Amino acid sequence: MRAFWTIFSSLLAIIGASPVRPKAPSQHVAPSVQQRAVPAGFASTNGTQFTIDGQTQYLVGTNVYWLAFQMNDADIDLVLDQLATSGIKIVRIWGFNDVTTIPTDPATVWFQYLSSSGSVINTGTNGLQRLDYVVAGAEKRGLKLVIPFVNNWQDYGGVPAYTAAFGSDGSTWFKHAPAQAQYQAYIRAVVARYAASPAVFAWELANEPRCMVCSTDDIFNWATETSALVKSLDPHHMVTLGDEGMGLTGGAWLPYWLTYGTDYWRNLQIETIDFGTFHMYPTNYGIPSSQGHCAIERPWQELAVQTEGIAGDAFWQAGTVLSTGKTHDDTFTLYHGTEEWSCLVTDHVAAIRNATRV
Repeated sequence: MRAFWTIFSSLLAIIGASPVRPKAPSQHVAPSVQQRAVPAGFASTNGTQFTIDGQTQYLVGTNVYWLAFQMNDADIDLVLDQLATSGIKIVRIWGFNDVTTIPTDPATVWFQYLSSSGSVINTGTNGLQRLDYVVAGAEKRGLKLVIPFVNNWQDYGGVPAYTAAFGSDGSTWFKHAPAQAQYQAYIRAVVARYAASPAVFAWELANEPRCMVCSTDDIFNWATETSALVKSLDPHHMVTLGDEGMGLTGGAWLPYWLTYGTDYWRNLQIETIDFGTFHMYPTNYGIPSSQGHCAIERPWQELAVQTEGIAGDAFWQAGTVLSTGKTHDDTFTLYHGTEEWSCLVTDHVAAIRNATRV
């Protein structure tokens, strides 16, 4: 069994898989990956749980997708300090910010310009140097980062930006050679910057990869090839797919069908995928939002802690007040210092620490 990670509201969970793994099709044979001892300070799996800094325990995390898009270092420091002192260990941030037109404002952060005539990876002060600052700050505070390489959705570019630049569409992106060549070029650039950093918890191939009219082979083959590439560049950090848990069989209810191009259990057999994820959206399942985040999500947190094979959870998303004002409120945001924060972060962390399952 592998570990699973879950996200609520979205709730992300980490889950395990059968040790019997089918080989990838011959046209997607993975590069040979030499197994090595995990360096000190790096996160790793340990059965159905994770080990960090020599401790195997259930992990509490959050999403702060916007963190590396801040130009003010003090704002980033504020957020990292708040998370660290709250007992949160895992922080999921966007490692992508794709554009199809280069911004003229030097205060606008962008990581990659996509164009069929020549893409550009921005390593400047309003580019990957912002991600550098977050990674360095996480190292100082003992935080671990989950870093996705691309978004399935149009926010901050994502697959739609690739398709606009290279002429594919969402159903063919996973096997469209020009788009995949640039996607892999971006992966090489990002992984090279942080392969030696203990602050990276895991690389995530994409945020919620799916497609409506493609074969499940497409995402399976893409995940096999891409995860093997990442492991060939960085054999020490973990890799995860980043999917939502869709693609279950045996009478599973909507939305967990094969309709979205993902075969959940099959994808977990990929040798270069270290753990699985699934996303939960309680309010979208008909639970009245008037009950408040605490009433809706606390039972899910408690269930995750009690379920064997689930090794951690993270909520979407953490919020605070920066120098520019209040951070993005998408109705799922938990703001630092509020009663909901106390319930879903402070109380949750305390319960984990007092539990026997550590």
